[in-house]
Amino acid sequence: MTTLKQTLHDDLTTAIKARDQLRSATLRLTLSAIGYEETAGDTHRELSDDEVRKIITREVKKRRDAAEAFAGAGRAESADRERAEAEILTGYLPAQLSDEELAALVTDAVAGTGASGMAGMGAVMKAVQPKVAGRAEGGRVAAEVKKQLAG
Repeated sequence: MTTLKQTLHDDLTTAIKARDQLRSATLRLTLSAIGYEETAGDTHRELSDDEVRKIITREVKKRRDAAEAFAGAGRAESADRERAEAEILTGYLPAQLSDEELAALVTDAVAGTGASGMAGMGAVMKAVQPKVAGRAEGGRVAAEVKKQLAG
């Protein structure tokens, strides 16, 4: 079975052969982040696909944040490149939850925890995070939880 990391390596080779500079640069940086994570700490270890997905999610978030910063500073070309890189990496992540699917998961978590009011937010977040697992950004999840607990 091919790991997600191996898929990234294979796609990098394909991108280099195709002279796709944007894709190859993006995959190189991501593989570098994965390699850094593998060697961090006392021992070298292979990351699981879930851990690799978390790194890719973090890299996508970095690109989106950078795109917003560049757009705010009037640097449209740089913002476009960051968005394009985020789009490439998003292809390696599971499909994102729709707003309706996210709302349903949060509703179930609120009912399951019996939370009411903002004091229960931590419990609801703890219950919903494993179900969401990389299919929605934390900010989106938190916003939906706040909306339902305040509502």
